[in-house]
Amino acid sequence: MSMGSAAFVGRDTANSSLQDRLLDTRRLSTALAAPLSDEDQVVQANDDASPAKWHLAHTTWFFEAFVLAPFLEGYSLFDARFEYCFNSYYESVGPRQPRGRRGLLTRPSAEEVRAYRAHVDAALGRLCADGDSYAKAAELIELGINHEQQHQELLLTDILSLFASGPLKPAYRQASPGVLVRDVAPLDWVSFDGGIVEIGHGGNGFAYDNEGPRHEELIRPFKLASRSVTNGEWIEFIKSGGYTTPTLWLADGWAAVKTENWTGPLYFEEAEGGYMQMSLLGFRPVDLAAPVTHISYYEADAFARFAGCRLPSEFEWEVAASNEPVSGRTLGADLLRPMPADAGGGLRQIYGDVWEWTGSAYLPYPGFKTAPGAVGEYNGKFMCNQFVLKGASCATPDGHIRPTYRNFFYPHQRWQFTGLRLATDA
Repeated sequence: MSMGSAAFVGRDTANSSLQDRLLDTRRLSTALAAPLSDEDQVVQANDDASPAKWHLAHTTWFFEAFVLAPFLEGYSLFDARFEYCFNSYYESVGPRQPRGRRGLLTRPSAEEVRAYRAHVDAALGRLCADGDSYAKAAELIELGINHEQQHQELLLTDILSLFASGPLKPAYRQASPGVLVRDVAPLDWVSFDGGIVEIGHGGNGFAYDNEGPRHEELIRPFKLASRSVTNGEWIEFIKSGGYTTPTLWLADGWAAVKTENWTGPLYFEEAEGGYMQMSLLGFRPVDLAAPVTHISYYEADAFARFAGCRLPSEFEWEVAASNEPVSGRTLGADLLRPMPADAGGGLRQIYGDVWEWTGSAYLPYPGFKTAPGAVGEYNGKFMCNQFVLKGASCATPDGHIRPTYRNFFYPHQRWQFTGLRLATDA
């Protein structure tokens, strides 16, 4: 299979070697699935989510199909039937199990998937020991690492979706009951000048193709909220009739409210004494000071209108974040839930905690071209009817935070750790 040029630019310059990061990434996926029973790994909670077993197998198939088969001489497929089972959306590769029916794949078993991963990992070790093959495959190994890291985040959010769907509401990880009562960090406004600004990845280090080319955009002076919108503020929105006032909503959003019977964020449940919400730490009281999460674009847009504000554009967000430290409470912090903003001035929690909806449609930048071959299907063909999110979440691997990173979802989707930050014109 011809992959053409890789669907990313640059090369990661971290101190650890590419091979070390490959092994670390593969081990982490296995570790994230370790708390699950084999039964947990089969079930699919909704059409947006995938079974844990499928994530583990799909990321393995990606390395087999795009790295090992083309570059490791004499490589033997573990099972040729797995391509149909674990191809995701690569039309140029061939037919595949429909996305909404991945939960019907009781075979191959979870045990067979673990054996599949071991087979591919051993072959990746042989490839890395072959200097010529390793050099030829390095760019696609880099892409495979970042691809698997994306699926680590999806794995966690899909586990939450599954556990929230059952009556027992089990915890992925046990934690102390209740929440600490904390003061909410004041919401301040940070001003930014307008002008012609450069947007997009500059080519130093890894980036996906949708982060470039770097280009100029015109923005007007604006203000950005110092922190994300909190659960407490969202509850005030609910109590003020936010979900029963059609004038706050886009037409498609209001249709979703009525059709889906939305009365609050996903996993929110009103209980005696307050609200509860399902999380990776179990069914817990809502932390009023923490960022609201599991909301759709429609809900974020309606809240912004309720607050007399708007959502920032992805270009405004990138300008605001470009001078901030690239660190935050992501997967490496091992908290597994959004946390309240720290006290202090300036922008806070710009990275981590929750992905923040922007008002920007997910579209190609000027001069964008998809790569030839199957790898060109990675991002470009999804540039329609979706919106850009920025900033990463508590489930995002640490290497996936940078100002130019463009996450994207359809406006009705809310099973991910999605929240919002308000903006206004200056």
